[in-house]
Amino acid sequence: MSEKITFTNSRGQSVDIANRPPYLLSNPNGLGDVNADIQRQKAPLQDGSTFIDSVLDERILNFEVAIIGDNEADVEEKRVYLASVFNPKLGEGLLRFKNEYGIKEIKAVADGVPTFPSGTENRGRTYQRSIVNLICPDPYWKSLSVTEEPAFEGLFSFPFEGEFQMGMQRDRRIINNDGNAPAPLQVEFFGPALNPKIINNTTGEYIKVNQNLLEGEIMKIDTSDTNKSVVFIGVDGSVRNVFNWIDLNSTFFKLVIGENDIEYTADSDIQGAIVNISYSKLYTAV
Repeated sequence: MSEKITFTNSRGQSVDIANRPPYLLSNPNGLGDVNADIQRQKAPLQDGSTFIDSVLDERILNFEVAIIGDNEADVEEKRVYLASVFNPKLGEGLLRFKNEYGIKEIKAVADGVPTFPSGTENRGRTYQRSIVNLICPDPYWKSLSVTEEPAFEGLFSFPFEGEFQMGMQRDRRIINNDGNAPAPLQVEFFGPALNPKIINNTTGEYIKVNQNLLEGEIMKIDTSDTNKSVVFIGVDGSVRNVFNWIDLNSTFFKLVIGENDIEYTADSDIQGAIVNISYSKLYTAV
């Protein structure tokens, strides 16, 4: 099985670890292997307990790297570079895992500087064995490509020079989340619209902003746990935080597993409005 890990740290330094020199990958662990904390409660005299929820722990990743060089100096240079990429002081980086089934991504931080064992079985003039340990605070693997549901539904296309298509603007769409967990979404709502609102009719949840989105402005919504936000972006690029104008019954909802009936409305006519919805599917293992 061909596997490849690419790690890019917060400074933009990157390293490929695969089945070819100079960095050979072996024994990756933690591709699944995440413990769950089962939340439950027990009433007096109850047999057993009542299940409430399951919460995943952090993901622990580790793998071995064989550094291959032309000579001792070359091996040392590559060893120093590997340590600089996996520098825990730089915080989270992005790890990309690729095999024949596809590509997934996850944010990870080095749990210490890579280990470089001594002894003739671990190092020599043209090789050095290393062990890398990582922690992923968010345990979910994400699909590489963000899936965008277009706000324009094509009906006809013609073989003209250039692109020409007839279609209809939609204010409702079905999004199928076939990942392993509810997926946060990002929304772009183009003005004008009075009190714009995004609804998940499947769950009854919605996000409504009690503000006037002007012509040329864009409302951006992010429902990620680590980046919940609603902002208006002006024609000049200025960003206005409208979090305080969110309707009190709003929920930063996610796309549940299965079909999601998503609708967008406003207290004004939005016929022909452009709304883009994007998300990444979440997976518990690769």
